[in-house]
Amino acid sequence: MAVRPVAATVSVPGSKSITNRAVVIAALADTPSTLTGVLRSRDTDLMLDAVATLGVGVSPDPADPTTVTITPDALTGGHVDCGLAGTVMRFVPPMAALAHGTVTVDGDEQMRARPVDTILSALRDLGVAVEGRTLPFGIAGTGSVRGGEVTIDASSSSQFVSGLLISAARFDAGVTIHHVGKPVPSQPHIDMTIEMLRTAGVTVDAGVANTWRVVPGPVAAVDWRIEPDLSNAAAFVAAAAATGGEVSIPLWPDHTTQPGAQIVDVLVEMGATAQIDGGVLTVRGPHQLSGLTADLRDIGELTPTIAALCALADSTSVLSGIAHLRGHETDRLTALATEITRLGGRCTETADGLRIEPAPLHGGLWHAYADHRMATAGALLGLVVDGVAVDDIACTAKTMPDFPAMWQRMLAGTDQP
Repeated sequence: MAVRPVAATVSVPGSKSITNRAVVIAALADTPSTLTGVLRSRDTDLMLDAVATLGVGVSPDPADPTTVTITPDALTGGHVDCGLAGTVMRFVPPMAALAHGTVTVDGDEQMRARPVDTILSALRDLGVAVEGRTLPFGIAGTGSVRGGEVTIDASSSSQFVSGLLISAARFDAGVTIHHVGKPVPSQPHIDMTIEMLRTAGVTVDAGVANTWRVVPGPVAAVDWRIEPDLSNAAAFVAAAAATGGEVSIPLWPDHTTQPGAQIVDVLVEMGATAQIDGGVLTVRGPHQLSGLTADLRDIGELTPTIAALCALADSTSVLSGIAHLRGHETDRLTALATEITRLGGRCTETADGLRIEPAPLHGGLWHAYADHRMATAGALLGLVVDGVAVDDIACTAKTMPDFPAMWQRMLAGTDQP
């Protein structure tokens, strides 16, 4: 528990979403690329291992492991471990279809319940031989993919669209993706994919709603500079909001496609203040948080952090547009309702979200369900509620290996080790 309002500057490592996209784009390019500011976490290391398994050169700088050179080469078969990384599970199969040989993919036990057949079925429709519809599965690569038009339902994850887009320029006919069904969640992540592909010289037409077309052609090498991970930053700026304190994040980008940037608007709506000065974001918390009514469809990954803040608010909150979170690392809606209620809160599931009403909270064990976002949400509540303990804070290594130490340094008023 924080004994006083937090006051710290927190330097956040690189974006997982940008890192894993940059790794695959660089692996498909014509010449080597150097990535700086790479996030080194379980999810990103699994992606680096995946492209290395397929024959791509991966060379971290011995003096700085966050700088990595990616050297494209002929793709080969092998076995890929996706762990709990949705980007690895969904971005690797289209790339694997370009390999000369069979690529098998498996992951952690919890991962086997997450949806993947949408992208596997799409690859079948594009002429790829795929064995299996869930983890583990196999891709029989022949060195090329026919490509063409494909219709999918990506309402459970935007990663199905991004995964196809990233490799599509290397397909013989490119790809035209038509989405049918409920709106695609996390649209900003698709925007991120498109912007990065265009930076690499790939032609992407997104002018028609729910349709994306990638023109076949070369992928240019780009020396990517990875932004700080704004979704990981969310827990730290939320700590300022929860405790009535002040947290600053250096290198906050002026322009970004990261949906995590929207945490600032959420915190302001709940009563905090925020300003950016010289590339440094500073958030100051209010005396008391207000409840929130919001559609979080585009920023679903922030839901655990936001829900924790709502459990501390003085009025009712209604969070909607996030039914797809039932298919994340865990069923995040059920997990949040269960854990907030376990601490004395009043949190109930709705058809597509959560309703959280004011109630006094007490200490207890917060279960993380091997989910990094659940773990940081528990840590956030523990700043304000005496006696809260997170059962598996180590699972934050998925995207932020140094999180426990960073959290302690924040409480001490410095981000320096």
